[in-house]
Amino acid sequence: MTQRITRRAFACDLAALVSCLGLYCLSVKVYPLQPASPRRVGVLLVIVTPESKEAHAFRKGLRNAGYDEGRDVIIEWRNANADYDRIPELVADLVQKKVDVIVAETTRAALAAKRATTSIPIVMALVADPVGSGLVASLAHPGGNVTGLTGLTAELSAKRLQLLKQTIPGLARVAVRWNPDTPWHAKVIEDLESAAPAMSIRLRLVSVQTPEQLGPAFSTIRRANAQALYLVECPLFSTHRARLLELTSKARLPMVEAEGRFVEAGGLMSYGANLSDLYRRSAGYVAKILKGAKPGDLPVEQANDFELVVNLKTAKALGLTIPQAVLQRANVVIR
Repeated sequence: MTQRITRRAFACDLAALVSCLGLYCLSVKVYPLQPASPRRVGVLLVIVTPESKEAHAFRKGLRNAGYDEGRDVIIEWRNANADYDRIPELVADLVQKKVDVIVAETTRAALAAKRATTSIPIVMALVADPVGSGLVASLAHPGGNVTGLTGLTAELSAKRLQLLKQTIPGLARVAVRWNPDTPWHAKVIEDLESAAPAMSIRLRLVSVQTPEQLGPAFSTIRRANAQALYLVECPLFSTHRARLLELTSKARLPMVEAEGRFVEAGGLMSYGANLSDLYRRSAGYVAKILKGAKPGDLPVEQANDFELVVNLKTAKALGLTIPQAVLQRANVVIR
């Protein structure tokens, strides 16, 4: 016999079921959803500061990737203030705090981080020659726990020489100040020696390894009758920037290098990677790693945005007229 359920009986059964569920829910405690703990990112600065435009570009890069400082990430800033001897202790502190990622500003900072840990991912912000320095196996396949960005290309060395050639009439002799203790400087020298003959430029290599050698090096440069100075950037020169610029001014030598800070402080011109862009892009690497990517699987990328900075006050003091072709391409002109 088919059993028929009346509409009234169905409504009574449904009401009883809802009542039971209501009593059950009242007996169960409801806990609020707990937000995930912010991830910790260690940033080891050597040249710039946490208040610099480069550091702001890094924060912006994190925001663009969906990470807000304070909510999603806590940035552990460590600043060596150009004191390279402090780098190992700052790295050790970040490792002890068990940060999720370490961002290293320079080659020495990245090397110190790599020596300190094989488990914490390391992102290079502006390392010159990561392969030659032994930080990664190759740009395409870094391997290990290090990846990031590099600002060194052979074209940069040639471009700086070309800028000097365009600016100084009859330029034929250029002194190159470099530091043999900096691993990637040998590669720069190789690139310069390859580019110079096509510009009819003779190079005079002048090595400087200690602060005490800064002064005597200019005596060597004067004896070589150099018409300009090419400065290969390194920690020693950055730390003693004021002294180096004082000696360069006294020798009345036009100088080209990579860091705009030298030009802002009195150098003639610089051409190099846009540091703010590199910091912004390094934040992208951090975001990928925080989302689960392995650093060894992320190819190292090269700089693709470059800045030309020219100091017209220095040019005037040296009796030089910067060609319009150079000025039109300058990103920053100091008047």
